[in-house]
Amino acid sequence: MPETAPAMRPSVLLMLGVLAILAFAGNSLIARAAIGSGAIDAGGYTLVRLASGALVLLPFLKRGGIEAGDWRGGLSLFVYAACFSFAYIALPAGTGALVLFACVQATIMAIGIARGERPGWVAIAGLFLALGGAGWLLAPVARVPEDAFAALLMAAAGAAWGIYTLLGKASGPGERSGDPARRTAANFLLATPLAAALYLVADPDALNSATDRGIALAAAAGAITSGLGYVAWYAAAPRLGLATVAAVQLATPVAAALIAAAVLAEPLTLRLGVAAALIVGGIVLTFRRR
Repeated sequence: MPETAPAMRPSVLLMLGVLAILAFAGNSLIARAAIGSGAIDAGGYTLVRLASGALVLLPFLKRGGIEAGDWRGGLSLFVYAACFSFAYIALPAGTGALVLFACVQATIMAIGIARGERPGWVAIAGLFLALGGAGWLLAPVARVPEDAFAALLMAAAGAAWGIYTLLGKASGPGERSGDPARRTAANFLLATPLAAALYLVADPDALNSATDRGIALAAAAGAITSGLGYVAWYAAAPRLGLATVAAVQLATPVAAALIAAAVLAEPLTLRLGVAAALIVGGIVLTFRRR
């Protein structure tokens, strides 16, 4: 079993979790605004996003530099970011979110159980309740994907993010998650050259046609909602149970809808309220021990 992370006050843990969820929601909204509008291509968005995250987090590497095991986090982060960006070229937002969340939860639970973690039945019920809430919220805007390859890319993004999350929770038996800021900085720094190589292979001239708005959105996603947001997630994840780690992320579509309502004046619906109640109730159940 992985070692337990040092204790943290519940209020601080809650704050970190909320910050992480807001960051995840922000990533989704920014990606749609940048790639969906054609302001920047998927390869360029991935490169600028990861490079900006690496730049803003670079000072944290002074705490210990890059370690041998960091390549796993860097690779999983790159696969997630690249597949996420390219999948959204063809996938509707609701369909992409459903595929992503389903694969994230399946990956986290499968690998966690294989490592020896055994969530209780109440926690598992809570996870499925939260997943049902997310499905209920996204169902009206989701449909069977016409592009199977795009769906496979989003599934790969979900699996990679699940692995990235578990690397932050604990690297393996007897290993601690380490300094979350330093590890996140190392992950972004290692992922950036991979994104640069992908960009050169995919379309080396695409970034020249990107608008200033597209580049600014990608930079904001990398520096704020990705870089700093993932530090918060890497700090919170080691202190959460397996089912809770999987379920908490399902609050992302609710957070995105609330942000859209506040910023874009989109309506708050009964469906959103029911979904939020199901997701929050499911997350609460996952906190209960066997």
